[in-house]
Amino acid sequence: MRQQTFHKALSHLTETGFRVFFAACLVFAVLTGLFNVWLSLAEIAVVLGLYLYFHAGTSRRKNEVLAYLDHVTNGVDSASRRTMISSPLPIVIFRPDTDDIIWSNDRFLHLTGDRDHLFETKLSSLVPAFQSQWLLDGDHVCGDPVQIVDRQYLVYGNLVSIGDEPEVEFLATTYWVDVTEYALTAAKFDATRPILMIILVDNYEDLSKGLDEGERSVLRTQINNLLTEWLAPAQGMICRYDRDHYLFLMEAGHLQSFQRRKFSILEEIRHIQSPNGVAATLSIGIGQGAETPRQLHEYASLALDMALSRGGDQVVIKNGTDFSFIGGRSKETERRTKVKSRVVATALAEILDVTEHVIVMGHKFPDLDVLGAAAGIAAMARKKNVPVNIIQAPSPYPAEAMAKRLHALPEYKNLFIPAEQARHLAGPTTTVVVVDTNRPEQTQAPELLTSGAKIVVIDHHRRAASYIEKPSLSFQDPYASSASELVTELVQYNLDSGDLKRLEAEALLSGIVLDTKAFTMRTGSRTFETAAFLRKSGADTTEVKKFFQNNLEDTITKFHIIQRAHTYHKSMAITWTDHKVGRAIAGQAADELLNIAGIDASFVLFPEDGQTYLSTRSSGKVNVQVISEMLGGGGNAATAGAQFPGKTVDEVLPLLKGAIDQYFEEET
Repeated sequence: MRQQTFHKALSHLTETGFRVFFAACLVFAVLTGLFNVWLSLAEIAVVLGLYLYFHAGTSRRKNEVLAYLDHVTNGVDSASRRTMISSPLPIVIFRPDTDDIIWSNDRFLHLTGDRDHLFETKLSSLVPAFQSQWLLDGDHVCGDPVQIVDRQYLVYGNLVSIGDEPEVEFLATTYWVDVTEYALTAAKFDATRPILMIILVDNYEDLSKGLDEGERSVLRTQINNLLTEWLAPAQGMICRYDRDHYLFLMEAGHLQSFQRRKFSILEEIRHIQSPNGVAATLSIGIGQGAETPRQLHEYASLALDMALSRGGDQVVIKNGTDFSFIGGRSKETERRTKVKSRVVATALAEILDVTEHVIVMGHKFPDLDVLGAAAGIAAMARKKNVPVNIIQAPSPYPAEAMAKRLHALPEYKNLFIPAEQARHLAGPTTTVVVVDTNRPEQTQAPELLTSGAKIVVIDHHRRAASYIEKPSLSFQDPYASSASELVTELVQYNLDSGDLKRLEAEALLSGIVLDTKAFTMRTGSRTFETAAFLRKSGADTTEVKKFFQNNLEDTITKFHIIQRAHTYHKSMAITWTDHKVGRAIAGQAADELLNIAGIDASFVLFPEDGQTYLSTRSSGKVNVQVISEMLGGGGNAATAGAQFPGKTVDEVLPLLKGAIDQYFEEET
């Protein structure tokens, strides 16, 4: 068929226009017969003779061309075959669907160690590291070099279809380029890239409290000696530039050894204790992958800030735009002072003095902690005579009942607005206050963060890998029980007696009660001080308790969720439901599971709006934030969660168990 098509095309090339010419001559010869028959017959004979002569010559030339093309084609095919056989590159042809080798040249036989033949052999059995999916995806080069014995090869290739529809098959031709020297050079380059650590003794004030200078000197010497001994294998350079700060410069190749040991210095440093029994703790920020020394220091500084904002006693590595976390699983202890609260309160008052409008928002599906903190900010803005609005979430949401109570107050008339209206109000003269979250994607209106307005962040969660960058003011304290507690501390400095409405005080107290589980978890002395202030401001604990009451249907739903629970790793309680429930009910079920003897952490999975949500709680022995972060979520050590768009509960359950397994593997 292909040969007939080629002959036809060649005929068109050699005979184009001549048939029309002879036809015209024949027409004129026939017309001549109207005047002279003999002359017409003579002309017809001449035209036919010329046509026969031309046709014979054309056929001869066509055969000569075909013979020449056959000679050239055979030469090219022969050259191609000889080139493939004697190619300086190893070549193998195989079927990508079955992995069967069709043909290979001698050089490929040599690199695989088979000197005979590879027919009826699967490529994966010879080179287990090789995957052919990239060919089927339409790529022409393998993403990563393939290891064969002690050599590395970059593989190029293409697919060729054979056969006709519907029985089309594909053959893959691959060319194997030895890049071992290049790969070794690249690995050496990566291993010798500089890495900067900033090491902070994050509880130095507590360690040295009450010590004389001699005792402090002994303490610093112990820390110096331990750090020097631990860092010695990296053969880097260490420098103490402040009483509690160290810089350490090393090559990137040594970082993996520290990671394999899980930065054992975090535990070893605890052996150093002050005479009053306080154990030393470290926070370490590591910068990696920077283009300049200045950028490297910026990465390390940001990593240290991240470690401190997550509670300290951990290592954070910043590599480009990525963060990784090691440690941070110890129980958080209160390290707060009123000095910071007073400084932040003064700074917030200065911002309110120059702003023309305040917009308050929290995380999606705001709870009582969000609404309590928002009410406190609204009270401070009202004191400054600054217009204020709180973004209202779509119904239903956990704090909807409290929002309705506040809306009934004259001061809150038209104060709650939808996110769309807030977008039109935001601008350079506006201040956006974000409460109870530091992740931009979790806020009720993320676009407000890029509206040009001043941004204030007040949050008690540990900072996640994605966070609101460069706010005008940040009051982020992972040791606080709740955002409502932090806002209450600011209220004490910015409001006079009687400025805070009774219902606002109850909203703030409700937020604290929610996140402390009625003052049973994550409570410090400051938590009780703020609660006492709110009680003096008129908060009625009986009214607060009503916000936590459920109707009969929700109560039955909660206990149905608890009924399905089973234990995992002996002390983990996992349960789920396959129908939609309120987030508050799921959280209450997780809280209730902690009341069971022997349960250290609880996990509740539930579907909502085409995705699956995870609500987790801990009694303190297990850091559920670390587990949630493995699944893309966050929170704090006692309360955390995650969401899984497009996944069902059945799909998420093995992911959750895998994260729990990984958590306990890293603990050992």
